[in-house]
Amino acid sequence: MSDTTYSPSPATGAYTAPAAAGAVHSTLTIPGSKSLTNRELMIAAIADGPGRLIAPLHSDDSRRMIEALRALGIGIEESDGDGEFGPDLVVTPAPLRGDATIDCGQAGTVMRFIAPLAGLAAEDVHLTADESALHRPMGAMITALRDLGVDIDDEGTWSLPFTIRGHGRIRGGRIEIDASASSQFVSGLLLAAPRFDVGLHLVHTGDHLPSLPHIDMTIESLSRRGIRIERPATGEWLVEGGVPRAKEIAIEPDLSNAAPFLAAAMVTGGEVSITGWPLHSTQPGALLPDILQAMGAHVGRHSGTMTVRAGDGIRGLDLDLSAASELSPTIVGLAAFADAPTTIRGIGHIRMHETDRIAALIGNLTALGGEVEELSDGLRVIPRPLHGGAWAAHHDHRIATTGALIGLGVPGVVIDDIGTTAKTLPEFTRLWERMLDGTAASDTVVGGTGA
Repeated sequence: MSDTTYSPSPATGAYTAPAAAGAVHSTLTIPGSKSLTNRELMIAAIADGPGRLIAPLHSDDSRRMIEALRALGIGIEESDGDGEFGPDLVVTPAPLRGDATIDCGQAGTVMRFIAPLAGLAAEDVHLTADESALHRPMGAMITALRDLGVDIDDEGTWSLPFTIRGHGRIRGGRIEIDASASSQFVSGLLLAAPRFDVGLHLVHTGDHLPSLPHIDMTIESLSRRGIRIERPATGEWLVEGGVPRAKEIAIEPDLSNAAPFLAAAMVTGGEVSITGWPLHSTQPGALLPDILQAMGAHVGRHSGTMTVRAGDGIRGLDLDLSAASELSPTIVGLAAFADAPTTIRGIGHIRMHETDRIAALIGNLTALGGEVEELSDGLRVIPRPLHGGAWAAHHDHRIATTGALIGLGVPGVVIDDIGTTAKTLPEFTRLWERMLDGTAASDTVVGGTGA
């Protein structure tokens, strides 16, 4: 086995989104879930022995997590030989050593998950990120860790970069947190909580908690490894102290990364199938079939393959996407071609993602002739004839893929930096172009992927 990091080669730079010559008909395989990969890496790092992740994601975000855990002393090796999406990963726990600088890049899961774990290290851990990601909210996490007794030097900024002065342990106990800005604050604390001396009693105090499926995903992943978590009330969690069991875990395909491909069927009047669709999933992307059906698609699942076929048109509707806000850029792309306005609510927090996604979507669509109204917690898309032009990715993978979706029906859309898709799907362009070629059911792509 090797401890090198498998790295697909993504397309980079400006990308003229290919316009569809007709209805697409394609069956594709999507690589593993970023959200599951990074959660399972975290849990495996504090388990009672070596574990294996089967078909994990290999992308910028997962690479950042691997590098962060290695910096803390965790052994992570690639298995000999490559699967269709790159090698499996073998994770060997070890005492957390600290004395490290960790660059989180653009990865919210890394900055929010590693911070509590770093409090268990025996020495200082300095956390930083790409300049374009330093704006992402961290104040709630800093406050929560200080309430747990963790010493953090943030120079009064309440944001990255900061230094965690680890003492090898965190006592745990009851704390309150306002996680309205990101469910990752809750997940990060829950993931490290089994190794706190007395576990954790976590209470969310805000009036809004986005992306609840991601918290369910965290709880399910911990429970699968023997960690007991109780939920005595809405927004409240009790985690018993303990050591997660080492296991072999297979990572599901990323269902949110499947969104633009399934939406492509509706934009072009065709049919797209995604293999390996789980029967049950805590991924927010599991809500896609119901959403697309409500917007006019015909949806079916057979033998683990999810198929979306275009209906008579794309229907505008009123949607609350608070549970699956990462799908909102794709839904906005679909709404641009709908027969009536579409209102998307419950997504105000996406203003603080990789970019202000609401502002980016409004700016890009308006520049192409579209009409979008900003709401306090979302936006309203009024369909208008669109024309080609520049589409700014804003360092955001989901904004970039939405540009490609718009480009299917609007010739001449040029995405300024398609390389940003490497954050969660390094070979997006290859998969996108295979879809347009109408490749056969056996076609797959090497690469990978929501919160």
